[in-house]
Amino acid sequence: MIDFLTFKTFISIDILILFYYIGAVIIPISMWLGKSYLQRKFKILDKFNIFLITLFLFLTFISMEIVWRMCFEAMIGYFQMVEATKLLL
Repeated sequence: MIDFLTFKTFISIDILILFYYIGAVIIPISMWLGKSYLQRKFKILDKFNIFLITLFLFLTFISMEIVWRMCFEAMIGYFQMVEATKLLL
């Protein structure tokens, strides 16, 4: 408990993993709501091929999830390097 209060132990890795999973759920929901909003706001989207729009949104979703994961991997990797260097000193 003392290590936690004096910041000698990081809790950030566990918190980052929690925020990653929260975001991994919220990102698809926000994309779905955004798609609905754009379809209501711009009626011209109804004239496009629904298959192409769905394919575009799916590829965008996959790209966003990969970037989201890479951001958290970089942060977690940083904190693991800090922990490893503390062991060497």
